[in-house]
Order: sequence, then C-alpha cells, then structure tokens
Amino acid sequence: MSKINYKSRSRLLQSSTALDVRFNHALMVIMAGSMLSIPSAFAEENTGAETARDNAETIEEITITGSRRPGRSASDVPVPVDIISAESMRDQGGVDITNLLRTSVPSLNVNDNPLSGTSTSVRPASMRGLSPDHVLILVNGKRRHRAADIPTFSGGISDGSQGPDLSSIPAIAMKQLQVLRDGAAAQYGSDAIAGVMNFIMNDSPEGGTIEVKLGSTYAGDGDTYQVAATYGMPIGDSGFVRFSAEFRESDLTDRAIQRGDAQALIDAGNTDVPTPASRFGTPQIDDDLKLFVNMAAEAGENSEFYFFGGYSERKTASDFFYRNPTGRFGVFTDDDDGGNYLIGDMTPNDGITCDGGIDFGGTGVVNTPIAVGSAGADARLAAVFADPNCYSALETYPGGYTPFFGSKLTDMSGTTGLRGELENGLIYDVSLSGGRNQLAFNVDNVPNPSLGSLSPTNFKDVGRRVQTETNVNVDLSYPVEVAGLASPLNVAGGFEWHKEKFSVVAGAPESYEAGILANQGFLIGEEAFPGFSPSIAGDFARRNIAFYLDLEADVTDELVLGAAIRYEDFTDMGSKVTWKVTGLYHITDDLAMRSSYATGFHAPTPGQQNFSALTTEISPGGDLIESGVIPATSPVAMAVGGKQLEPETSNSFSIGFAYSSDLIDITVDYYRITMENRLTQSASQSLTAGQKADLIAEGFFAAAGLGSFRFFTNDFSSKTQGIDVVATVPLDIVESGQTELVLAGNWTETKVTSFDPTDPNELLSQGRVIQLEENNPKFKGNLTLKHGADNWRAHVRANYYSSFTELHVNALGPRIDSGAQITIDVQAAYEVTDQIELVVGADNVFNNFPDANPWDFILGSKYPTTSPGGINGGFYYAKVRFNF
Repeated sequence: MSKINYKSRSRLLQSSTALDVRFNHALMVIMAGSMLSIPSAFAEENTGAETARDNAETIEEITITGSRRPGRSASDVPVPVDIISAESMRDQGGVDITNLLRTSVPSLNVNDNPLSGTSTSVRPASMRGLSPDHVLILVNGKRRHRAADIPTFSGGISDGSQGPDLSSIPAIAMKQLQVLRDGAAAQYGSDAIAGVMNFIMNDSPEGGTIEVKLGSTYAGDGDTYQVAATYGMPIGDSGFVRFSAEFRESDLTDRAIQRGDAQALIDAGNTDVPTPASRFGTPQIDDDLKLFVNMAAEAGENSEFYFFGGYSERKTASDFFYRNPTGRFGVFTDDDDGGNYLIGDMTPNDGITCDGGIDFGGTGVVNTPIAVGSAGADARLAAVFADPNCYSALETYPGGYTPFFGSKLTDMSGTTGLRGELENGLIYDVSLSGGRNQLAFNVDNVPNPSLGSLSPTNFKDVGRRVQTETNVNVDLSYPVEVAGLASPLNVAGGFEWHKEKFSVVAGAPESYEAGILANQGFLIGEEAFPGFSPSIAGDFARRNIAFYLDLEADVTDELVLGAAIRYEDFTDMGSKVTWKVTGLYHITDDLAMRSSYATGFHAPTPGQQNFSALTTEISPGGDLIESGVIPATSPVAMAVGGKQLEPETSNSFSIGFAYSSDLIDITVDYYRITMENRLTQSASQSLTAGQKADLIAEGFFAAAGLGSFRFFTNDFSSKTQGIDVVATVPLDIVESGQTELVLAGNWTETKVTSFDPTDPNELLSQGRVIQLEENNPKFKGNLTLKHGADNWRAHVRANYYSSFTELHVNALGPRIDSGAQITIDVQAAYEVTDQIELVVGADNVFNNFPDANPWDFILGSKYPTTSPGGINGGFYYAKVRFNF
C-alpha cells in the first residue's frame, strides 16, 4: 500500500465541530465496518511536543463509515458522513459524552431526565426523532452491546427502547466520531434505521495527555470534577497500545419549587415536610470510572492482531416523587383521596385489635410532634404510636417522604481479532466481541408497607438487570476488475453470529416480599421501586445469524454506484432480508449529488419482550397513580390486545449535495423514513380486582397497589422527514491566525400515520401521539465562530432549539407548549508551553433557561423536564491539559 502525503489546511479546520463531507480537506484513517485500521497522526489531541495539527500528515489507505470499499475519502462516499474530532467534542463544559454529542450532532436529542428513574441513570439518545435503538452504535467498527435499561419514563419517544449506554465510553480514549446519517441495516444489521455512530478510538502509538477539569453551575450546585489521561506506546515496528482512563464525580442539581400540596402541609403546621419535596435536576454521580485499552500488533506479513475493550462503573442517585402523608394509598391511607389513616395490626392473632378508621379531621394535617392526650385524631394516633403492636407509616414519616433512587452501573466489553490482506488483494477481518451491562438498583428513605414496623427504610438490593452479548464476525473485501468500469468492483461480504441475553436478578427478600400487613390494605414490596421477585427473575436469550453482500464501484470517473443486501435469521423473530442502493455523481470537481434508498428493521430484544416494571404516573387531575409495565405476552395483557412482538420495519430515502470551494464547504441532505409496526407502550389500561389477582399469581406482587398497567406493542406507523445542513466558511478577518464559521443544523418532523382514536382496539393513546410528534424540537442547530493564532484559540457557539411540547411527566399529564431557546457557549485556551494548555469557558454563558413550567405547583419542577437544552442553566469550567 503506497503512502500519500496530505497537508492539513489549518490547525483550526482540523478541530471543526462538524467536518461533514469535505472535498480535499480531511482524509481520516479509521476502521469502518471491518476494514483495516491503521495508526494516524491526524489525531486532535497532542501526543508529544510536536502536534499532528501543526505538521504535514502521512496517511495510508482510508475507509469511511458507510462504505466497505478501502481507500475511500468522505468526498467519495455516496451517503452523508459527519467526521467529528474528539478534540472538538471535548471543547465543551460537559464531561459526559452524551452531553457532548447533544451539541456535536444536531439531529441527536438527549434530555436531562430529572426524576425519571432508570432513565436518569442511563439517558437515552434519540437521532432524527426516532427511538434510541433505531441508531446503531459501533466502536472501532464493531457493534456495541445494549444497556440493561429499557426506559418507561423518559418523555415518550425513547420509552420502550433498548439502546447502548453511550456514557460508558470515555471521551479521552476517542480519536474521532463518524456519524453516518443514513439507513444502513443492509450493511450493518438490525437497528441501523436512523443511521450509524462509529466511535473511533485513539490509535496513536506514542505520547500521552492528562486533563483535569473543574466546573459548576451558576446556581452553585452540580459541582463537577474530572481527571482523564491517555498514554500510548509502540509495539514492534508498526503496532501500538494505548491506555485511557477517566474518573469524575458530580453533585446533584435542584431546579424545583415547593409543590402545592407539600406547601399546604407546611402552612398547616407540619414541620416534617422536606423542602423542596422533590429536587428536580441532574443526578448525583459518584465513582464514575472508565477504563479503555486499544492495541494492535503485527501478526505476520500484511496482517495484524488487534484488541480493544473497556470497563466502566458509576453510581447514580436522584429523588423520586414526594409521597404525601394524607393521600398515599396503601402506605398512609386506605384511599387515594384521603379517607382514613391506615393502621396495621402487627399481631393480628392475639385477639387485640388496633384502632382503625381514624379520619383526618379538621385540616387533614398531622401536627407534629403528636402527644398523648391531644384531642381528636391526634390523640388516637398517639395511642397507636405508643402501642408496639400497632403500626402507622406516620410514625416514621410524619411529613411524608421522598424516596432516593440509586443505581450502580457496571459495563465491560472486549473485541479481539485478526485482520490483514492476502497477496491476491483479499482483505479479511475475523473478530470475536463480547459485552455486558449491569444495572443494580437501590432505594433509600422508603418502606415496604406490608412489613410494617419491621420494614427497613434503606433497601440496598432491590434487584438487577443484566444485558450480555456475544458477536462473531467474518468480513471480506476483494477488488474485481470489470471491463468498462472506471475502477475495480469492490465485492464485500461476510457473516455474523450474535447472541444476546437479558437477565433479571431477584432482589433481597425484604424488597419484594409480602409482610404481615399485606392483607390489611398495605402495599407489598418496597414502595417506590418494588424489588424483583424470584417469580419474574430469569434469563431470556436469543441468537441470530446474518450474511451480507456489498458491491461498490466507480462506473465512470464521475459516477459511483453501490448496492448491499443482507439476510438475518432470529431464533425468536424469523428471518428478514434488507437491501440498499446508493449513488454519487460528481457534477464538477467542486459539486456532487448523492442519493440512497434502503430498507431496514429493528428486532425487539429479549429485554423488550420480557420487561416488567412499576412506574408512577400523573393523572389528568394531577394525582400520582401507580402503573405497571408487564410483558406483552402476559395473559392479562393479551386479554386487551397484547401479543408477541414483531420486528419494526423501515424504508428510507435520502438525496443531497456537497459543494466545496475556497469560499465555503457545504452539504445539504434531505431524508424521509417511513416505519411500520413501531414499538411503543400501550395506553394505560385500568386494572380490575381479578386482573390484580392474576398478576400477583404471575409474580408481580406489587400489583395489589396498581391502578393501571401498560405493555409494549407494535401499534403504529410513522413518517419522519428532515434536512441536515453542514457548512464551513473560512474567514480572513484578522491578519494573524485562522478564523472559520461553522454551521450545523437539522430540521426533523415526525407524523404518526396510523392512529385512529375512534377504533375501540386502538392501543396507542392521544397523549403518546403528541409525545412522538412534538416532544423533540423540529429545528435544532448551532453556529460556531472559531479563531486560533500562535499559542491561543477561542470560540463562540450559539445553540438554537425550536419550540416543543411536553406532556408533563407522562402521556397522561398536562400539556406544556414551550417556546424556542437560544444558548451561547464560549471558550478560550492558551498554550503556556508546548506541553501545558489552560482552558476556561462557560456553556450557556448568559444563564438562559427554558420557559417556566405553568404546572410547577403539581410536582415542583420549575421547567419542562424534557427541555432539549437542559434545565440547569449556565455552567462554567476550567481545564488544564498536560501533553507529554
């Protein structure tokens, strides 16, 4: 393979936020799909005193995500591909890679998800308005395993999805991110409907970087620190090994007011009500550790052995909704609307009964402290408190309580393989990959009501969910000379074997068991997030195999055509064939048109098919109600329309152009994605007494306290269309240094095309339709002005989020129509020496917030919880980088 010299246009161009398809500007060495990954000096971070961005680069054959043809630059690929350097992603205040992507990829939406249970621990990311599991995540060209979380409380679009946990990938270990903005299921397999995100890890064979970052919100909370390091060394003449690590911690933020019912208790004299009742904000993150290793070594002539993998863990904790002592059914009272205090008899067989039927009387507020000899209800409660054989939750929680929900995530992955090129030109890559993601849950400040006075208030083990995956891949590529073509016909093909398992591990008995008060009206199990019982625990697995064929060639010097077909067979879903055709036509040396048409699918995972959970919903009247999510094949679900889940299918079309000149580089792409059999949560179904008994018999012990249930279902079709625009304009506004203006914008619109509210068998709700169509902003983008000269650089970025609609908390909640939001980010960096750089900046420098929540008095959230720009306001930071 011959080496080619390319001189970078400028240091500034190489750190651009969105280097889409740039003619003659940026040729990147990566591994895409299964091609050769060759170390490159075109890495953004300094790996020694001499930096890659200051010198001419030596670059070997290249490949770009979206094409299995070796030696392709971004300008030669007939589909839109964004190339985002790791350096530009890290030039922000955020330390979590999910937040960094929110700015770097305009079509990607990620919310803060306050008080969203497991979605606060693993935040789902939606691309092009579709579900998180409609975008395929690759690391070094290999499929990334899914997270063990399936969100049910994240705003609607992501509910029911099971995508990978992006936050487990350390940003310091990256070289660049390749974003294929096109359907690619025929090339890469299930899930690649909205596109593909390929995280390319740093493969520099020498040098290292240490970074320390500190930051805080303008409000003085959310204090964050991060320490990150990466170091590489050569192995033999052409190999390398690079170690990377990150560690961070963040304090919880609070963007809440005191909710109305809690304030009423305080005004009436209850001194035990927490203030605020629930803290709406980003969670507390402790012990967030990420480790990654990337290596390759020569294994013979024209071949190499490679390995990459990582380990990460973190603890996340945040509030749940406040439990009011005058209306929490099955805990404090015998009725959702108040009624009588719930008094339990801990010794029901001793012939002595406890005082029951104590109504609230007067204000309905328990005055504290309650003293023996008080009048009315207080006196009777005081007597209950004094009797060890009688129980009221008011003894422990006289002002109500707010559960503190926590999780510990543990993620590990590894890929090993052999790749190279035979003497006849056949390129091969054989690999084995494995990944495991585990979420272990705990809840503090909460009872198991049925245990009464024997209940703990800190449940350290309420159960675990585990996702495990194994992949075997064989990928081949061979150029075939065909008469009449301007280039060899690249014939790529391969095989994939994939196994995945979703496991539910039972929690400690006290988190799910029925205590002595279970038959006296008290809820069973830890009340906020009931523990997983042995009856619902288990392993749920499936396997699938796939074969693909991918063809691409230059038909003429101006025209590139490609086609791909893939066959997949699942042990639980049957078989599926997908295909794709692409074309690129160079009208001039500067202007090219491109287009594609593809079919795709997503096969519901074992986790989605066997998932169960308890969530809290808000009723149209503003009351909190318990709702369960049960498997679609549960007899209770099947009685109202549940059935075996089916694959989601898609058809996508895109057309666009790319233009490059000395004045501007610009790409514009239109896309349309139609989907059928889309997976979502059903509308809430009311539970009868008989259905509750059936669910309890199935092992869902918390069903006794449920008011409704939902299940996952293939229930609707949709059409999504949009436009991506990426432009870079070099500016000569000052004599020294380099200046450029970068625009990255997206318009996306989704319409549900199959909803019929008059159909009695319709499982989709009107609220869910609103969430799917209106929860994400239709317009999103940013405009960045960058300047660099000598040993300093700076940028100013304006971020725009158009209006959106939130159904507050869930599909039953009140509607919030929130207006557009603009935030401004600024950053400046100064190289003190060749090795030391100081960076200061602020994200959302003017401390802008989304529109206020008009329903803040219900639950206490100041702002809509799904605000696309976040709810924390301004964040300032400082960073020190040491290169060696």
